[in-house]
Amino acid sequence: MDRRSVLKITSMAMIGIPALRSLAVAANKKDHTMSLDRKCIESLAAEYTAAWNTGSPQNVAAYFAENGEIVINRGAPWRGRAGIAEMAAGFFADVLGMKLTCDVARCAGSHVVYMWTFTGHAAKTGNTLTVHGWEEWDVGDDLKVKASRGWYDAEDYARQVAGGAV
Repeated sequence: MDRRSVLKITSMAMIGIPALRSLAVAANKKDHTMSLDRKCIESLAAEYTAAWNTGSPQNVAAYFAENGEIVINRGAPWRGRAGIAEMAAGFFADVLGMKLTCDVARCAGSHVVYMWTFTGHAAKTGNTLTVHGWEEWDVGDDLKVKASRGWYDAEDYARQVAGGAV
């Protein structure tokens, strides 16, 4: 082996050892969190949207972890799939003909922002509704939502239910 080859191998070994140590440290971290890619999130968002559009509270709840939860506008949390199904059933009862669209979904690590618009008619008044909002998700390695914090303009919603312009 010539001198150049020996230097090359030595340099690779010196660079490679710290890199291997970094990989070993990362692999052994107990605080491991999955990083979601754009296509994965787009698929999850499309499927979640489709679940809402079935009108089935159980289909919506299926996208949450068994012990998942959702809090809307800092209200009381709905916990577990049964609680989340109860929340979805409330929306279906209040918004006739509800149609949900996903405006955009973005992710950073295991955190997702799911921005949406729903349309329909207020069950109490029959008035047309167009409501915009978003959910902030913590997503598990199994692609189930562990926690969701949902937001929409409740005053605008109430105005539309009462008959204000959309």
